[in-house]
Amino acid sequence: MSGPTLADIAYQAGVSQATVSRVLNDKPGVSSPTRQCVLTALDVLGYQRPTHLKPVTTGLMGLIVPELTNPVFASHAQAIETLLSREGYATAVCTQAPGGMREDDYIRVLQSRQVAGIIVMSGSHADTTADMSTYHELVDVGLPLVLVNGYSPSIAVPQISDDDISAMDQAVAHLVGLGHKHLGLAVGPRRYVPVQRKEQGLRAAMDRHLEGRGRVTVSNTVFSVDGGARAAVDLLGQGVNAIICGSDLMALGAIRAARAQGLSVPDDVSVIGCDDSDLMRYTDPPLTSLRQDVELISTMAVQSLMGSIRGDTAFFGERLVRPELVIRGTTASARVSTMNPSVSRQHSAALCL
Repeated sequence: MSGPTLADIAYQAGVSQATVSRVLNDKPGVSSPTRQCVLTALDVLGYQRPTHLKPVTTGLMGLIVPELTNPVFASHAQAIETLLSREGYATAVCTQAPGGMREDDYIRVLQSRQVAGIIVMSGSHADTTADMSTYHELVDVGLPLVLVNGYSPSIAVPQISDDDISAMDQAVAHLVGLGHKHLGLAVGPRRYVPVQRKEQGLRAAMDRHLEGRGRVTVSNTVFSVDGGARAAVDLLGQGVNAIICGSDLMALGAIRAARAQGLSVPDDVSVIGCDDSDLMRYTDPPLTSLRQDVELISTMAVQSLMGSIRGDTAFFGERLVRPELVIRGTTASARVSTMNPSVSRQHSAALCL
């Protein structure tokens, strides 16, 4: 065998060399999860699987995401594609770049390619002003559909979302514990379900943790680095001592805007991101963020889709997945300001979700 040795594969998979040998030779006595660990190790190490171990592709699935420049969408796409390949399906990944094809157009194309099912992530179902007729048409013709991160109660399909209410509660508890009392929310347009939930969750959490003694200010821009920067300028100008952003990219923009005003992160401004993309632990300083459980959400989406395809009794409604606050280097205790209001924003904190 050229390339990785049995020992390399065994180390990567966390099993014995004997177990690797049994998997490679298709011998019994290996559980399905362990077998999958070995196969994943083969792929990670770049080892060419023997023919009898290669997945057999039986069909095509569609995955529609807003973009791949946001790391969290790329992570979801990779996880979903890997999970579907284990089920024997290839994945057509469709991205909605500005000026490109719309979601409805992609759905028509995917239907023409006779896909077995479609997963839509942060799509029209997340927009309270969008036309949902295309989704209803898919339900009517019986094409399996799963919606991720955004909820529309009128669509009778499985829907899975990151729990924005829990995210806000964790973030507020952390910042209030650090002494911050005036929190700002930097998010995208208010017509989106996750944005509305974040605002509702933030206000409710502030009432719980500060019993009406806290303040909330909201700035709606766009989900991007520039959007986060614009929102931070707006919120810092209003004297907030915490800003909540809708993504890690917005958090990076907020940090940039704070530094442009001569503020230090986290000494003057605390920042919390949302999603906890893989690279956020390597920012300077490492970003405190609310980790979206990409693996679990993607697994639930694929399992729901496969269940619909197999005719299993499907769960029609929404399931929420709790995020996890990962505390790193961009949050610190609030300073007690003794300066006049014109300079008090130097003691603001930025909370980004």
